[in-house]
Amino acid sequence: MYDFNLSAADKPTLYRDLAAALESLVAGEPDPIANMANASALIMQSLPDLNWAGFYRNVGGELVLGPFQGRAACIRIPLGKGVCGAAATTLQVQRVDDVHAFPGHIACDAASASELVVPIVRDGKLLAVLDLDSPKQARFDPEDEAGCVAISAVLARAL
Repeated sequence: MYDFNLSAADKPTLYRDLAAALESLVAGEPDPIANMANASALIMQSLPDLNWAGFYRNVGGELVLGPFQGRAACIRIPLGKGVCGAAATTLQVQRVDDVHAFPGHIACDAASASELVVPIVRDGKLLAVLDLDSPKQARFDPEDEAGCVAISAVLARAL
């Protein structure tokens, strides 16, 4: 059994500890679904003010729902559509302070107000996107972005 109680006085330390915990969870496990499942649970448990934490996998050029924590979600997202599709197409992090102002936003949960989506890429190929939603506007800042990029680097090696 794993018992991670991560908390820190500052975000860089929290994300460093989160990445280290994730490294220990995925070490030696070759199954990408299992690794995404544990990652989503760890993220949801460790980061405040989230209402959804999970993954959309790149399957045949379409984003398909993967493991997550939160309310039931959209199952398929076309590349280029919504925040997740934008991240997948550009391979760039999407940090959106107000999802309702994002052109083409896909509202899977009406409670979501802000979103952070990080592409998970290995050898130039999109594997998945890490998607975090919050009911608070402007929940995510550059420190969250940097921390989630580090988490995604861990996952890129484990998926």
